[in-house]
Amino acid sequence: MPLAVYACDPAHTRGRRFFEAAAPTRTEFQRDRDRIVHSTAFRRLVYKTQVFLNHEGDLFRTRLTHSLEVAQLGRSIARALDLNEDLVEAIALAHDLGHTPFGHAGQDALNACMAAHGGFEHNLQSLRVVDALEERYPLFDGLNLTFETREGILKHCARANAEQLGDVGQRFLDRTQPSLEAQLCNLADEIAYNAHDIDDGVRSGLITLEQLQDVPLVAHFHQQTLAEHPQLAGRRVLYESIRRMLSAQVYDVIAATQAALQTAQPTSVEAARQCAPLLCFSPVMRAQSLELKRFLMKNLYRHPQVMAMTAQAQAVVQDLFAAYLAAPQEMAPAYTERATRAASHAPRAVADYIAGMTDRFAAREHERLTGQKLLG
Repeated sequence: MPLAVYACDPAHTRGRRFFEAAAPTRTEFQRDRDRIVHSTAFRRLVYKTQVFLNHEGDLFRTRLTHSLEVAQLGRSIARALDLNEDLVEAIALAHDLGHTPFGHAGQDALNACMAAHGGFEHNLQSLRVVDALEERYPLFDGLNLTFETREGILKHCARANAEQLGDVGQRFLDRTQPSLEAQLCNLADEIAYNAHDIDDGVRSGLITLEQLQDVPLVAHFHQQTLAEHPQLAGRRVLYESIRRMLSAQVYDVIAATQAALQTAQPTSVEAARQCAPLLCFSPVMRAQSLELKRFLMKNLYRHPQVMAMTAQAQAVVQDLFAAYLAAPQEMAPAYTERATRAASHAPRAVADYIAGMTDRFAAREHERLTGQKLLG
């Protein structure tokens, strides 16, 4: 299927930081996707928290399953809009590579530990992973991905950090937009986590389908499901309601974006970057999505049981940071070498090491270093 004029064409990529000859059988964005899938950081996502910690249940989402769901939704929407599916998939699979163990709890704790050393933000860390921390190739650090994939990974960035990132940070200084494929991944991410956090929240028993009747976006499709299938019961009602909600959000994004494109009429990738964001929900769906997010924040993410686990997870990260800073030799040799090369390098080396951990490795390391078992 031909690409739209405003879609990223791998034949006209802005290129890689280090020159490499073209692959004989793959486009540049397909090559990016393959490098991401084979990376160490990608494999670690299977044991990194989405909302529920790894030991709390085998069927809850992880960063890996979340990334796969984002990629699936992104490709479906990209196909309908004639955008580049391979680029969308590459960005989606890489967007959480820099996430800490224990989800946002881990990120918040590591950011606090790094407050005097430039802070910590998982989008920047994802870019750091693919630009520097992966060690797979003989001639360069990182994965040497294309500009377009790297741009999409960097979802947001403070101006001070953008000034240090060269071409990939320039849009934050110019106040222009990323590619439409990158914009699409941001929306696919939102659609995916709203849906699967409902599923995981109900599975955990922390929220109920009855509570969700107060959320119009969920209640509408729940009622629609029961009207068409009055004998349906149990988890099938939830699954069908979520399936319909997902489909409605996907179709809404396609229709709203098509309308925005028709109005803006971008004639190239660069023209699209100069427009206001073009990938969008309709105003009604945006309002309903925000209401769902507010419900999940109040009833799931801030549930006392989740908050108790959050506090324990943050204590693990804080203790690990202090322990490694005091004794860098307790880290893997490559990080020990960086931390001891100069005192100013130590905090970032420690943060990189902790951010790369899975939930269970972080918990084991914490027990080894402190003698305490805070997590299962």
